[in-house]
Amino acid sequence: MAREFARTDRVGQEIQREIAVILQREIKDPRLGMLTVSAVEVTRDLAYAKVFVTFFNDEPAKVKESLAVLNDAAGFIRSLLAKSLRARIMPNLRFVYDKSLVEGVRMTSLVDSVIREDERKAKDTNADEESQED
Repeated sequence: MAREFARTDRVGQEIQREIAVILQREIKDPRLGMLTVSAVEVTRDLAYAKVFVTFFNDEPAKVKESLAVLNDAAGFIRSLLAKSLRARIMPNLRFVYDKSLVEGVRMTSLVDSVIREDERKAKDTNADEESQED
């Protein structure tokens, strides 16, 4: 019987949970604003983990600065992670900005604007047809 989740997926989910707690409680850098850990990808040999983060403030300069702070603190976060997880191998962490949330909001606003435009054109067409009937 095949497993539902690969070991790397389970380890990634646990790392995601623990890093979120560590960032919330242990890291007190004022340069880091509100952020969330959206996903973690772990290599098959558990040597490296790519941590995807999203920021409340999505200005490019702030994002770049926050990523630099996180990557500088990666060793410290890894040591705290090793204390909380019972794992033989603790992966090296690399923080990456996750653009999917920003792109999702952008796509939603585009779809909403197209729907509003279609509704406006439909009203204009109906008004033109009614005026021609008179």
